[in-house]
Amino acid sequence: MDADVIIIGGNHSGLSLAACLGTAGLDVLVLERGAKKQARFDGRTLALSFRSMQLLRGAGVGHLIEKDACPMRDIRVADQGSTAYLDFHSRDVGDEPFGWIVENHLFHQALNRRLDALKNVRVMHSTVVKTMECDGPLAHLTLSKGRLAAPLIVGADGRNSFCRKAAGIPAYGWNYRQTAIACVISHSKPHHNGAVEHFQPGGPFATLPMTKQRSSIIWTEKPAVAEALMEMSAAVFTQKLESKVEDWLGTIKLISRPFSYPLTLQHAKHYTAPRLVLIGDAAHGIHPIAGQGFNLGMGDIGVLTEEIVRTTRLGLDPGHPDILKRYEKRRKFDNGNMVLMTDGLVRLFSNAIPPVEFARRFGLGAMQQMPPLGRFFMRTAMGI
Repeated sequence: MDADVIIIGGNHSGLSLAACLGTAGLDVLVLERGAKKQARFDGRTLALSFRSMQLLRGAGVGHLIEKDACPMRDIRVADQGSTAYLDFHSRDVGDEPFGWIVENHLFHQALNRRLDALKNVRVMHSTVVKTMECDGPLAHLTLSKGRLAAPLIVGADGRNSFCRKAAGIPAYGWNYRQTAIACVISHSKPHHNGAVEHFQPGGPFATLPMTKQRSSIIWTEKPAVAEALMEMSAAVFTQKLESKVEDWLGTIKLISRPFSYPLTLQHAKHYTAPRLVLIGDAAHGIHPIAGQGFNLGMGDIGVLTEEIVRTTRLGLDPGHPDILKRYEKRRKFDNGNMVLMTDGLVRLFSNAIPPVEFARRFGLGAMQQMPPLGRFFMRTAMGI
């Protein structure tokens, strides 16, 4: 046995799980296809919910990123071309913010610093898994060089998961025919820790607060429109962006290159197979309309860590079928609800049919007058 747990995939989810399990004292091995390199600013950000930050604090990572993360305390949701909107204030449900916006590269650096301090966690880069055999007392992996074995394999290898496919686990999903453009801007007016999400026919347009008077932009459009935007010069792209941001942030400046990615939904039929468990995007990938994609993965990590630690402290097998069944039962329902909710929001708000427009604007106005319902949505966003 080469480790208590082998994690395939060394991105945010895989490294976060390694930090949680390593902090709890387990021997963990992470296998990453890519070469080891220094993470650098590229304009991409993560939204961490209150619950996700709690979990990261317990894993010794939270304090490493909080100084670089911007608290998000207010959220405005508006329907383009309408006076209807919803305002959410974190102070209405407690002292903590809804979440934090942190740059991808800073989060990755914090995870690496934490794992470097854990002697019971190893990360192997430039490692390709060729085959996986999970039908005995140990799961066996064949690499390009050598073999490894452990009682449990965790697939944290993204939407195109080798682990999911090798285990024969089907996944369903569809293409939203939308493309998200992400970038970072600086601005002359402060954001006051507020986020704004405008719903438009092409998709949502979100402005998320960052440190140093900057904001992260997630701009969703139809693929042809997004392709045209990506081909524009920085000056012309900024002009288009100004018309979307409007004037509440003052003068804006583009400080990262924009990048784009297609938006799809994907959900695995099962999260487990013999001696294998899936987490994060390997199990589920959703639309970013509610900013919950990575937080769903952190929910997986919290439950899986709890189940594995409880089992190993009793001297039992962490890859036992009963453990995996409990994990899937605890996560499949919550994740499935979020899949349905985000899919429904996309279909409701990316729609210019007049009766649908009227219904959603009426709904936004009605919700503004129903504080208990607003507090429910706020707690859901925070993960509490």
